[in-house]
Amino acid sequence: MAKLTKKQKAFATDVDRTRDYSVADAAAIVKKGATSKFDETIEISMNLGVDPRHADQMVRGAVAMPNGTGKDVRVAVFARDDKADEAKAAGAEFVGAEELAESIQNGEDGFDRVIASPDMMGVVGRLGKVLGPRGLMPNPKLGTVTPDVGAAVKTAKAGEVQFRVEKAGVVHAGIGKASFDAEKIAENATAFIEAIKKARPSGAKGTYIKKITLSSTMGSSVFIDDSLAG
Repeated sequence: MAKLTKKQKAFATDVDRTRDYSVADAAAIVKKGATSKFDETIEISMNLGVDPRHADQMVRGAVAMPNGTGKDVRVAVFARDDKADEAKAAGAEFVGAEELAESIQNGEDGFDRVIASPDMMGVVGRLGKVLGPRGLMPNPKLGTVTPDVGAAVKTAKAGEVQFRVEKAGVVHAGIGKASFDAEKIAENATAFIEAIKKARPSGAKGTYIKKITLSSTMGSSVFIDDSLAG
């Protein structure tokens, strides 16, 4: 286990692990504690009262970060002809049809998002075993299967965050960078929390949001006030 720096030790001492903070205070504390030489990612994690093994308790969706994520999102698009041209014009790094599928089958993985026009799902469907485990399979509910591939590419690059609850009932995402103003971090965190609230599944019973934490890549977690979870 890596030793904590003096700044990290001081930060850990400043954080009261017995209390929850407002989103604004948590954002300010986490930003202050991000002292690494690189631009740390700000991460949010939420423990939900759901069991995703049941279809009616799955939590999945996408939310646009008001201030972007600070991450350069590389996009692959399955499209032909005019749609392919739209995707390229919007900034997609990988565009194609069967040849793109073959490239991915052969190990190409330099992308963070996969988008497809509806007519391409016959081709994309063959990549389920490759894209599925990475959470990259295009899905109409997430807006990644769409005839408007150009707009989808722009949305992805502007800072849309996709989320999906894991087996243990945890959903998490990178929502910004330590170089962001604390106010922008707080705005992004609030947007993510609100999106999770709206995505509450019909099968969720009892307490839906159990715990929310905010942290940076190398920093300690700060608990966010449960009252913000509704």
